[in-house]
Amino acid sequence: MNPYDEIDLSSVKTYSATERKSKVTTDLEAVPPWPGMQIEEFLNGLPAILKAEDLKKIAKAVVNAKFKKKPVIVMLGGHVIKTGCSPILADLADKGYITHFASNGSAAIHDTELARFGHTSEDVASQLEDGSFGMASDTAELVNNAAIRAVRENTGFGETVGAMLIEENSPFLKRALTARAYKLRIPYTLHIAMGTDIVHQHPGANGAAIGEASLHDFRIFASSVSNLGNGGVVLNLGSAVIMPEVFLKALSIVRNLGHDVKNFTTANFDMIQHYRPTLNVVNRPVLSGGSGYAITGHHEIMIPLLAAAIHAEAL
Repeated sequence: MNPYDEIDLSSVKTYSATERKSKVTTDLEAVPPWPGMQIEEFLNGLPAILKAEDLKKIAKAVVNAKFKKKPVIVMLGGHVIKTGCSPILADLADKGYITHFASNGSAAIHDTELARFGHTSEDVASQLEDGSFGMASDTAELVNNAAIRAVRENTGFGETVGAMLIEENSPFLKRALTARAYKLRIPYTLHIAMGTDIVHQHPGANGAAIGEASLHDFRIFASSVSNLGNGGVVLNLGSAVIMPEVFLKALSIVRNLGHDVKNFTTANFDMIQHYRPTLNVVNRPVLSGGSGYAITGHHEIMIPLLAAAIHAEAL
């Protein structure tokens, strides 16, 4: 046999494409946008395929959760706040589409600085050179004092941050998620990894208070998780490590205590799909029932688009 011989294709079995089952049909294709189209028309015109369809399913799950009075828990990383999405999330909470915010420390710090000063996100590279990175005393004072006060008054850590922003009547209070959650009487829980936040660099940081306040918030968070079964929703927005790990532990606790937390929806929104959110949010929690979704894209685009899809679904 010549090693350079070509295979003979004359006996290949063929069929007509008209007889074949196909995954994509013309009725699934997009409708081109036109000037002046409404947002619901734009969303309805998206291809009914893959992630566009998943986005609509997530929005429908959120609307159904509100109707069924089930929790919609939104877990946050700090970048979500820095990309200007707080007003959108606050509006969804106002309208009853979010019942619990949960974040790492950085999200609450950025939220606090924007509420108090109208700006956040320092130039890390240049300020690291002279050791001034993270040394804003007024930011650290409020957040660290909130931990101490939360322990003293047996209140939530995030709850106390929101209360303190309201008490001082921060200039940009309306866009603050912690303050909005406090006014709506819904939880904003803070989940802290010691040493990761700029406020831990300051002499006023009280490790015992920060730890106890954060543990208190973890138990509040677990209480919300216990009610997810049969219709609740968990959205992880931009937290690659902390919140997926916190969620997994809370879910284990509530199932251990006998709560039937199955048949709910999870979704991870991030610029890159990471290991922990994929396993701990999208896959593992819904193995015994429910749906998990992964949407990749920039927060400043995807979160407004999700909010628009929620409002369109509610029409």
